[in-house]
Amino acid sequence: MADIVVNGNTSGAVTLSAPAVAGTVTVTLPSTTGTMLTTASSTGVSGSAISSGTVAEAYGGTGTSTGYYGFKNRIINGSMVIDQRNAGASVTPVNAQFITDRFEYVSTQTSKFTSQQSSTAPAGFINSLLFTSSSAYSVLSGDFFLVRQKIEGLNVADLGWGTASAATVTLSFWVRSSLTGTFGGSLFNSAGNRSYPFTFTVSTANTFEYKTITVAGDTSGTWLTTNGAGIQVGFGLGVGSTYSGTANAWAGTLYFSATGATSVVGTSGATFYITGVQLEKGSTATSFDYRPIGTELALCQRYYFRKATGSLSAIGVGSYYSTTQIFTMFDLPVQMRATPSLDAASGTNYYKAAVNSAGDGFDSFTLDGVTTSLRVVLLTSSNVSGTVGWSAMVYADNASAYVGLTSEL
Repeated sequence: MADIVVNGNTSGAVTLSAPAVAGTVTVTLPSTTGTMLTTASSTGVSGSAISSGTVAEAYGGTGTSTGYYGFKNRIINGSMVIDQRNAGASVTPVNAQFITDRFEYVSTQTSKFTSQQSSTAPAGFINSLLFTSSSAYSVLSGDFFLVRQKIEGLNVADLGWGTASAATVTLSFWVRSSLTGTFGGSLFNSAGNRSYPFTFTVSTANTFEYKTITVAGDTSGTWLTTNGAGIQVGFGLGVGSTYSGTANAWAGTLYFSATGATSVVGTSGATFYITGVQLEKGSTATSFDYRPIGTELALCQRYYFRKATGSLSAIGVGSYYSTTQIFTMFDLPVQMRATPSLDAASGTNYYKAAVNSAGDGFDSFTLDGVTTSLRVVLLTSSNVSGTVGWSAMVYADNASAYVGLTSEL
């Protein structure tokens, strides 16, 4: 077949050449006036517009039809790289204690686990969150041990959960355990009256495995779209029958895991690592949404900000409001979710005000009432003695001293 040449209006031409294939190839032109568009394939497109289809991530697409590039992952710190509170140190967590930023340990019993940010991680990651069982504990019906993240409602408002147009989401993560078998977790709302238990299988002990779970959005219940807790994502470490339900089905009650799931707390020394946690819109799990470390830190600081840790750690410039009171003010690096609460250690002369060539030691702070989600004012009203109007550099002066602000969900 000869080439077809279409001359331009003024100069130049477009040549249509027959492909070197056997048989007949048909090209259907649009039935209306306009510009002909091509259909994207899984291997992408070049030099043309897209009318339909999905472009793979390897070719510059999102890998899904959702079109997300920014904030694809609704989980914050899913790669466990930010650990403002503990800096990688092992802790024996109590109920409602945060380990790596945004990941909260929740339990009904004390002293059952140690936990820390770990450098054991799958390829492509440098950190994970590790839990190690401290004893062999048999969970009671009303017991639960889990790690969860509460996602702010404003960050999942577009999913439309609780409405007829609720969007499907996909949860993906890397997990490793010294145990094998069926493990469980759940997605649930802030009211605790809607939940979706799920399961995943660890096939090989002490080996990271990649898991994906697709969940049809909930068309019932109340899912906050405010600065409260929207969707909560939890992974069970041992959950009793009261809080375990049928997997892969929405329930009108609070379940933290699926019935029959493996209990990590039930084996002394058992380990559970998790990282690369991602919750995204759509029915396809795409590659992990790596964000710049500064961006990830700023996202975490909306909920918790560690201002000072350890000896000789600066807090801010203060002034003597009275002879026995120092006000210290500093701005927060990002606007916090709400007016924060103070999270600070106290002890004899844990802090000092450097003034007039001397150190005026004191034990603790309180948070002044003029504090906002953008600016913090600390009040010192014990032990200090100075001249009204003097300024002072206020700092931590003990290895155990720290000052943080929390606005966690």
